[in-house]
Amino acid sequence: MTHFLHTDEDLRAGLAQLIAADPRLTPVAETAGTFELRRREAGFPGLCAIVCGQQLSTASAAAIRERLFAAFDPFHHDMVRRARTDKLKRLGLSAPKIKAIREIGKAVAEGRIDLTAIGNMDADVAHAALTALHGVGPWTADIYLLFCLGHADAFPSGDLAVQESARIAFGLKKRPDAKTLAKLAEAWRPWRGVAAHLLWAYYHVVKKRDVVPLEKGKPRKTAVRRTAKKKTKKRKKANG
Repeated sequence: MTHFLHTDEDLRAGLAQLIAADPRLTPVAETAGTFELRRREAGFPGLCAIVCGQQLSTASAAAIRERLFAAFDPFHHDMVRRARTDKLKRLGLSAPKIKAIREIGKAVAEGRIDLTAIGNMDADVAHAALTALHGVGPWTADIYLLFCLGHADAFPSGDLAVQESARIAFGLKKRPDAKTLAKLAEAWRPWRGVAAHLLWAYYHVVKKRDVVPLEKGKPRKTAVRRTAKKKTKKRKKANG
C-alpha cells in the first residue's frame, strides 16, 4: 500500500509510525522538534524545476526557473520541448538540461510516462520509471516523488544534508554514501520519506542552517572563490 504526505497531519501520523518501527529515531525527533511538510508543484513543471536546480546554487537555480516559467505561458511540455535552443540557452539552461527537459517532454507527449499517476506506484518502481528518463538521476527522481507527489516512501539517499544528518544522529565515523544510507533506511519502509523530512529538520537544528535539498557533487561558491583567488595570486606573482 502506498502512503502519501499531503498535509502536516499526514506527516505527523507517518512520524509516529516511523518512530514505532525504529525507536532509535526518538531522540532525533525530540531534537528536531516540530517541522512542517514541504510540497512543490507536480507534473512536467515540477520535474523541470528540479532539473533546473541540478548542480547549481539555490540562487542560480531560482533565477533560471523564474526565467523559464515566465517565458512559457502556459508551461506545457509541447511548447517547451519545441522551443528554439538559442531561446532556452538565453534563459540560462545548459545544453544537457535542455536535452533533459526536451526528452522528458517527449516522454510525456508520447504517453510513455504519467508524471502524476506514477506517484501511485511502489517507491522503487516509480523511482526506476523516472530514472529511465534522460537527465533524471536518482536524486532528482526521489526529490520529485517526495516533494511533488508526496510519496511517503521516497528517500533521497544521495542528498548531502540527509547524509550528514544521519552521520550526526547515529554517531557514524564518516558521512554515509548513498548506498550505505539506502541500506540504513530499509528499516524505515514504508515511511522513508518521513525519515527524510525528519533528518532535514534535525540537520536544521544541529547545524543551525536552512536546509535546501542538495545532491552530491554541487559546486560550492566558496571553493570557486578560493580557486579564483589562488589564480589571481599566481598571476600577480608571475607579473612581479
